[in-house]
Amino acid sequence: MKRAMMRNLLAAGALATFALATACSGPQPEPSGPVQLRMAIWSANEGHLDLFESIAADYVAEHGGQVSGVTFETLTGTSYISALTTQIAGGNSPDLAWVQETNAGEFVGGGVLHDLAPTLAETPDYDLPDVLPAALDLWRKGDAVYAYPFSNSPFGMYANLDLLQAAGQPTPDELIKSGDWNWDKVAEIAAATAQQTGKGGLTVPWETWDQLAPWWAGWGAAGWSADGATCTFTSPEMKEFFGWLHRGTYQTGAMIKPGDSLPFAGGEAAFSVGQLSMSGSLDGFAWDFVPLPAGPKATVNMVGQAGVGVIARGPNPDRAADFLAYFTDKTQGAQLATFFPPPRTSLLTVDTFKKAAPKLSEQQIQRTILDVVPKATTKPGHPRFSQFTDLVKKDLDVAFAPDGDIGAALDQVCTDLQPLLQTN
Repeated sequence: MKRAMMRNLLAAGALATFALATACSGPQPEPSGPVQLRMAIWSANEGHLDLFESIAADYVAEHGGQVSGVTFETLTGTSYISALTTQIAGGNSPDLAWVQETNAGEFVGGGVLHDLAPTLAETPDYDLPDVLPAALDLWRKGDAVYAYPFSNSPFGMYANLDLLQAAGQPTPDELIKSGDWNWDKVAEIAAATAQQTGKGGLTVPWETWDQLAPWWAGWGAAGWSADGATCTFTSPEMKEFFGWLHRGTYQTGAMIKPGDSLPFAGGEAAFSVGQLSMSGSLDGFAWDFVPLPAGPKATVNMVGQAGVGVIARGPNPDRAADFLAYFTDKTQGAQLATFFPPPRTSLLTVDTFKKAAPKLSEQQIQRTILDVVPKATTKPGHPRFSQFTDLVKKDLDVAFAPDGDIGAALDQVCTDLQPLLQTN
């Protein structure tokens, strides 16, 4: 844990160093000939890479005098962000990079990303208004646009219909129609299914605490205030949520315990929260994909995002911005939608998502994606997220223990977190 925390502190330090260098440096000189661009990504999926390289080849064929080629570099290892920021601070910056929503504030607020607005405005038929305004919220600052949210994927609930039937439990579809689709009902059914079948109930992302945000939002809880300055893990709503989660794990058996391996994709669990990409791995049992359940305070629709931006002090920011505009326009955006849920209104169609997730039915696409995305909030991040993510995990691990003191653990989160938030 100490090693992981040190990695994130170094990553945050690299971002701060880079922001200072950006503030003290002028614009990069325009290269005299064609350049080779490099984009940092976290995917090693061959289908993704084949598509990216095809789009890049088409771009080079049209703009060979400006760009001679585009290399897509997969950064693997313990931390993508750590690897990326190390490259940036070390003078080996890529031209473009993917950034997750949790780190958007660090990259936008720290001046790491190049303003794309002028380039997008000059690109014929780019049609930036076609992009959902909510999808751009994290990547905008005033009139500036710092990234394109190429993946805008809603969270939903997957249900193993075979296990529910074997346990004599109602399906999510039945509960949605009766108005009883809520977290308490999911926990009740998950516990009964686990007891009746000997399988697991509801999978929980124990190792990635921020993936619980779509859950606790239904309780009206949040990890920090809207301005990012105040820790709110100690709120009554958050304590109520973690108490519910703990009871479901150790008293009723609704949740799969930390360390237990009962994967949903293997048919070993009744329920799992996930995004549409998870559907591709499901086979051998009947399942459904439905919107997130209602919580005690609200029904919250949430999306996870990934943006692609140009590094401001990268080797070729202007030419990289021109490639990004091509890579994310309506035509190429339709191709990217084969793998990544698009943010463009014009691409929010059943046909688009059937290509991205062919195993999903039209009803699942309509109800869990198309009806959800336009009104969804984005999974929360913070300008200092990389500095505290492992710190929060360490404290929450106490709450996740069988004899964990929820109140004390959440108090400790804010004790450790508040000093970092105050320096935001």
